[in-house]
Amino acid sequence: MNHYTYFCPSCQKEYSRKIIEENLIYLCPDCGKAERNKPLEGILKIKYDYNEIKKSNIKNKLLNSLPGSIWNFPELLPLEFDEETKEFPGIDKKLLNTLSLNANPLIKLKIENFNIYAFDDTRNPTFSYKDRASILVALKALQLGLKQISAASTGNAGSSIAGICARLGLEANIFVPKTIPESKRIQIQSYGANLFVVDGTYDDAFDLCLEISSKKKWFNRNTAYNPLTIEGKKSGAYDIFISFNGKVPDNIFIPAGDGVIIGGIYKGFMELLELDLIEKLPRLIAVQSSGSNAIVRYFHTKKFELKRAETIADSICASAPRNLFMAYEALINSSGFAIEVDDDEILNAQKEVIQKFGIFVEPSSSASFAGLKKAISNGLVNEKENHLLMFTGNGLKDLNSLKKWNEEIKPKSYQQWLDELNEAET
Repeated sequence: MNHYTYFCPSCQKEYSRKIIEENLIYLCPDCGKAERNKPLEGILKIKYDYNEIKKSNIKNKLLNSLPGSIWNFPELLPLEFDEETKEFPGIDKKLLNTLSLNANPLIKLKIENFNIYAFDDTRNPTFSYKDRASILVALKALQLGLKQISAASTGNAGSSIAGICARLGLEANIFVPKTIPESKRIQIQSYGANLFVVDGTYDDAFDLCLEISSKKKWFNRNTAYNPLTIEGKKSGAYDIFISFNGKVPDNIFIPAGDGVIIGGIYKGFMELLELDLIEKLPRLIAVQSSGSNAIVRYFHTKKFELKRAETIADSICASAPRNLFMAYEALINSSGFAIEVDDDEILNAQKEVIQKFGIFVEPSSSASFAGLKKAISNGLVNEKENHLLMFTGNGLKDLNSLKKWNEEIKPKSYQQWLDELNEAET
């Protein structure tokens, strides 16, 4: 099943899967650039035969499936697929079935008169949205006969690929900045990955991972650099389409660091548009911390300027968003916008999401709720529209942020508690 090619939107050149995959090429061979501390250039996209897919009754297939079942649609995946056996060569079907994503991600939130939903990806195999990309990258590695995968990460992508590799019998090599939350570092190590803590920023870890992986011929999962990361994250758009029974919300608030989640979701909705399954794109809204706001600044100025990023929301902390240009394209083409919130707003939103809705999110996820609140306050959205918040990481991944708004409770004896509680009643 030779059903896809690689395409460079920048120079309009198209490449066969054989050329790109067998030679471990990641960016466009003609115009691709991966310069230190700069957004990537020549990021490749994957194209399918959409006219052929239209003939396959794809709408009914999607709407009769549960969210998280993207593996049921091989015509929309860059994996080798055997039409006769209905299997992916080189991939154990039983093992594939254990890599299921959250089948019930959509949650209706009660907030005054607004129609607000959460897309909860905190219950995936390693508790983050990053599993969508990691699973696809790992499956491709199996089909290519590769055993070593590398990734740079602030924590979630690293723990994701480490966990998926552990399940599939692959070896993970993870490069992280020294500021990685302890919970995420321990999660990565617990999966048995080789962990390289860089005395520097995430951007330093990203560039070091590129250099070492190139020398050692490790399959590189670096976000945006490997086009399969965008392809994996596009599955969120299909799951949103399924969850809303063939419709899409008006606005989607997406936490943004490197810009790959918003780029992937954008690609997914563009495919749904190409397949005539939706009539228009939902408005995509990038939410960033004011301490890591390169996408917001680029949205307003059309210029990239390197500024050191620092925020409590480590998962969206990136000085040089590697997928900056596709993120900007997603915002412009969907009539969306970029908005920033400060760390106090993010922590207050985290507390509200956890205590009011019972969804245990990390700061990057609560940033989407903080962004919605600010957009409402600034009159950028209204109560007649449907709003979707992307919750992309579990709160257990960053206990330090929770300590900032949860007081430490000192132990008291049995009798002390009894006296105190009895006194409170009187």
